[in-house]
Amino acid sequence: MITLFGILIILLGIVTLVTKPLFKNAKLLQWFSTKRSLQIIGMGIVLSIVTGTFFYAEPGTAYAVQYPWGGQKAVFRQGIHTKMWGRLIPIQFELPIKYVIPNNEGDLGEQSEYANVDAAKYWAFSDAVKARIATSVVISINTEDESQFLSVADRNKTEKNMIRSRIIPNIDQSIKNTCKLMDAQDYISGQASDFDRYFKDQLENGMYVLEEYADNQTREIIGDSSTVRTIVNKETKHKRFRIQIRNGEPVREKGNSLKAYGLTVIQAVVTEIDWESTFDKRLQLQKEEVAQTQLEKQQAEREFYRAQKEKARGEADKATERARLEKEQIQKTIAAETEAKVAEFNLVKEKKQFEVEKFKALSKKVAADAESYQNAKLVSAGLTPQERAEWDYKTSVGVARELKELRLPEIFIEGGDQKQNNSNLLQSLIGAELAKKMIEKNTNK
Repeated sequence: MITLFGILIILLGIVTLVTKPLFKNAKLLQWFSTKRSLQIIGMGIVLSIVTGTFFYAEPGTAYAVQYPWGGQKAVFRQGIHTKMWGRLIPIQFELPIKYVIPNNEGDLGEQSEYANVDAAKYWAFSDAVKARIATSVVISINTEDESQFLSVADRNKTEKNMIRSRIIPNIDQSIKNTCKLMDAQDYISGQASDFDRYFKDQLENGMYVLEEYADNQTREIIGDSSTVRTIVNKETKHKRFRIQIRNGEPVREKGNSLKAYGLTVIQAVVTEIDWESTFDKRLQLQKEEVAQTQLEKQQAEREFYRAQKEKARGEADKATERARLEKEQIQKTIAAETEAKVAEFNLVKEKKQFEVEKFKALSKKVAADAESYQNAKLVSAGLTPQERAEWDYKTSVGVARELKELRLPEIFIEGGDQKQNNSNLLQSLIGAELAKKMIEKNTNK
């Protein structure tokens, strides 16, 4: 702009210098003297020289400077630099390229002078469903390799030409290939992230080589036999594509990559998809079906948990009843064990009591034998008939009284002849008891 202004000033000086001798009486030309016209021409020349020699590099923009004598250089820093009347090719460090879905009035929304914005195109997915795909792509140029940047600038001439002839065709091809790899139903069912990944990978590293394969036949076994048939649904038959793989890596088209131009893909995402009306209707029906399925699923889950609740309640009742019965069983078992222990204790007690009574009887027998022996000695010592009669009377009376009060053991065991033993034992016990009573009475007297 400054160079053009300088050229205009030079032309003005030349015109005033030439026309003044022809129009001497013109009042407008009287102000332009020869000296003043020459000054105007000189000022225009200075402006042209200055603006042709220097230029201002804006921030965020790289410049390829091509000199008239064939040389060139790259400028990546902002500020004033020399160009020596050379040609400038400015290219932004980052190139935003967007596909936008226009509104009902065809408006693409707010525009930016630094972004390249176009209307989104219709693309067909593998199942022939079409949609307008809005994308946002940011491409970065290589500012590290000066020779590569100059080569790209020299071959593309302008930034706009590079976007239109190099970048946008790659974006379109990437979207087209990615759409072939999946159905529209696959995209809305969770493969949107795969779409972005395939899209960016092809932009940066090159287009995939796709191969067609059949995926529309279903093998079905009929009944319990081994008969196998193939079902072909002609209405849903469509071509399917997949990426060719060689040595574990995808096969790519040669020479079709932004990387070859020193361009790097910083961002490549799908921002919006506008499906065709027929697919929108199908999506709406599918959403309603999914909602109905979810409702039925929730009802089924509710019934399931209700059944589980009833089952748990029954198990709780069973556990309560089992605990009650086990408690009664334990109580009865403890009572029976207690009764058995008491019976066992009583048996031991009776045995001990029997042994005590037995030893008491033996003690009385020994005492009776001793007293009988003493009486026999007294008799043999010479009792008078009157003393013997009195002794026998007292003895018989005492014996009768003692027999009435005598308590003998209920059970006893003795060996030998039964009759003789019974008689001797009874006599011994009676005698011993009587002797003990008589001794106690004589002692008290």
